[in-house]
Amino acid sequence: MIYLIQNNQIEEGFKILVSDYHQKVYWQVRRIVYIHEDADDVTQNVFMKIFQHLKDFRNESKLSSWIFRITYNESVNFIHKRSKYLNQSIEDYNLAKVDELENDPYFDGEATEILLQKAIARLPEKQRLIFNMKYFDDMKYSDISVILETSIGGLKANYHHAVKKIEQYISESH
Repeated sequence: MIYLIQNNQIEEGFKILVSDYHQKVYWQVRRIVYIHEDADDVTQNVFMKIFQHLKDFRNESKLSSWIFRITYNESVNFIHKRSKYLNQSIEDYNLAKVDELENDPYFDGEATEILLQKAIARLPEKQRLIFNMKYFDDMKYSDISVILETSIGGLKANYHHAVKKIEQYISESH
C-alpha cells in the first residue's frame, strides 16, 4: 500500500487504506463516542484528516499507529466540543450517551454490556482510552504508547487502575 502512495497513486492507495481500516476505525470511535450516528461522523472526519495528511506520513511509526492516533484525537476532540457546547462535564456527557445506548437500534449489547459501558464512561479520559485500546482492541502496550505518546509503565498503571474501578463499579451495581 505504501508503494502505491509513494508512486503518486494517492486516490487508489487511499481507497485501499479505507477498505483495510474502516471497520477498525469505526469501532474505536464508537467505543469512545457511543452513538452510531456520531461514530459515523467522526469516522468520516478521521478519513478526511488521513487523506489530507497522507503525504505527511513519514514511516517513523507504523501506519496503523498513525491512523489510530488520528482516530483517538478526533474522537476525544468530538466529545470535548460536544460536552462544552452542551455545557456538561465530559463525564456527564459520556454517561448521558451511554444511557442512550439502551434505545440505540445499532447497539446489540445486553444489560451487562451497558453496565460495563457505564463503568467505562466514569473513568478518567486517559484510563478510558487505555482500557478501550487494551481490552477491546487487544493492542500491545508498545502500540498504545506510540498512539498516546506516553510510557509503557504509565499505561500499565492506568490500565490496572481502570480495571479496579470498573470491577468496583460493577460489584457495587449488583
